[in-house]
Amino acid sequence: MSQYYDLGDRTLWNPSNGASRLFMNQITVYQAEVSLPSGIGPMEADECQIDPIAFAAFVDALLAWHSGTRHAVMATLSEGFVATVLALAEAANIEVDWQAAERAESDYLKTASDPHAQKWTAALREKSRGLVRHMGP
Repeated sequence: MSQYYDLGDRTLWNPSNGASRLFMNQITVYQAEVSLPSGIGPMEADECQIDPIAFAAFVDALLAWHSGTRHAVMATLSEGFVATVLALAEAANIEVDWQAAERAESDYLKTASDPHAQKWTAALREKSRGLVRHMGP
């Protein structure tokens, strides 16, 4: 069995029920973190609709939240979810505000006292693009 994440009449993602359940549960968590609705509608009869305007706002807010997270465990816990949302945004042809994330990263690296501080924006972008191949309907 699988479920469908649709934008209008176009299917963006068709994950297994288990992957979809995990994703939808994480949506609830991160909506609370960024204080915005995700734009991903309820799953009904194994289908949900994505509101592109609300989803675009959620994606940018999520990326900004993630770029401002310097707690190692929080960043690690959220990275996979953020990459998945970014891949879904790419499949939906939603333009992501990568420049804001890159600025936040640059500002952090300029002032970081942590010698292990690393660039993460490029790695996150690469991870999300890699996931797009696995999201096709």
